[in-house]
Amino acid sequence: MTSTVSPVDAPAMEALAALSGRVREDLAKIRYATGNWSLTQERDGEAVLDVAIIGAGQGGITSCFGLRRQGVTNVQVFEKAAKGGEGPWVTFARMITLRTPRHVTGPDLGIPSLTPQSWFEARYGAKAWEDLDKISRHDWQAYLDWVRETLDIPVVNDQELVHVGWDEGLLRLTFRNAAGQETVRLARRMVLATGIEGGGTWHVPSFISDTLPKSVYAHTHEDIDFEALKGKRIGVLGAGASAFDNAATALEKGAGRVDLCLRRAKIPAINPYRWMENAGFLAHFSELPDLTRWRFMRQIYSLNQPPPQDTFWRCRRHENFAFHPGTPWSATRMDGEEIVVTTPQGEMRFDFLIIGTGFTIDLSQRPETRDFASSILLWRDHFTPPAGEDSALLGSHPYLGARFQFLPKEASDPKAPMLAAIYNFTFGAMPSMGLSGASISGMRFGVEKLARGIARDLFVEDGDRHLASLLAYDTEELVSLDPPVL
Repeated sequence: MTSTVSPVDAPAMEALAALSGRVREDLAKIRYATGNWSLTQERDGEAVLDVAIIGAGQGGITSCFGLRRQGVTNVQVFEKAAKGGEGPWVTFARMITLRTPRHVTGPDLGIPSLTPQSWFEARYGAKAWEDLDKISRHDWQAYLDWVRETLDIPVVNDQELVHVGWDEGLLRLTFRNAAGQETVRLARRMVLATGIEGGGTWHVPSFISDTLPKSVYAHTHEDIDFEALKGKRIGVLGAGASAFDNAATALEKGAGRVDLCLRRAKIPAINPYRWMENAGFLAHFSELPDLTRWRFMRQIYSLNQPPPQDTFWRCRRHENFAFHPGTPWSATRMDGEEIVVTTPQGEMRFDFLIIGTGFTIDLSQRPETRDFASSILLWRDHFTPPAGEDSALLGSHPYLGARFQFLPKEASDPKAPMLAAIYNFTFGAMPSMGLSGASISGMRFGVEKLARGIARDLFVEDGDRHLASLLAYDTEELVSLDPPVL
């Protein structure tokens, strides 16, 4: 079975409240050395954050939790969306369930009472978990909301990061809300936890965007009025899971016909994520030599992520659905009210197009990174692959340091100290760090590496201040030389 959200009844509310209490008890039992040790700072009377986290989806809230486990508590999470709109799960994601198996964990960071299984059993019962195949995306969002509330993660919504500056050793972050009001916060470190799109921009081929009015096509990540597509002929471009999710949604909403086209000779069938879900790869991929990492990622990216079997069947059960391997689109034009698509097999005519061609890695396209994108070291700047093994896609990704931090193209770049204070915990980190912040599968291992790295950087930076604290430490443990009072 799959899980679907239903109203929370009184017994379930009580069970979830009890589970939240158990989480806090469990954390109290292992709280050793997790108290805040970082030294506070002020600038002109303004408190300075140790860490600002950008993005309150699964990567952002788990990063905050991970930092707290390391004793770094002066942290604030900033989210551009209104509360309830964080992440993709109840916004542009159109799968019914997650694509990961139910046993994959992440935001719990190894705390059994905080796992998806514990939440699901409290919400629906142990038998429901036994019968579950994959958790629904709505339940996953409800679980994340519960994690955020249970852990009291400090999130400020409606705050879009629009400018990043460097002010005498501190990050100067300018945020803007929906009303256009701007606020500035100072931080020693910043984590970019902006998910799958955090490395650039969603990609629409120019032969589409340059020739068609925007009203007749949409990328899979955009809001789509599927009700308005009833009875229409829909063309879908792409072979990945998102393309099939959107095709299925259109069919279920009453589209007249859906044709999914892909350039590959056959639909991808092998999911490299299932291979990657082992502790060796998840924990230690980033330690491999550049050439080995490049070859790993070249293979992984070449396989692409296929639609899960249930997603494919979700489309295939409709007689008005067809898929067309070996059918790339090369041109589009309008013919009256019809869209004409040119393919090697001839022209195809549609009423609306859904584009599932992924995203382009380009940090200059992101508001969080455009201020310093030209200074960031990319893989193509640092590594030259052997003949026949090049990849423009891999080369466009940032080449990160051992703790997810950006590196400069030139060591002498004045922005180098600022880059060292910014950690890229987005999908764009994958060639350098493997599965991490934008993937449930790699979250636990990625957050542990990230949090330890940030804690390390903060402690080392303040090493002399900590030494001074030790030298001034005068709390006596031995307070009496007299015999004990019986």
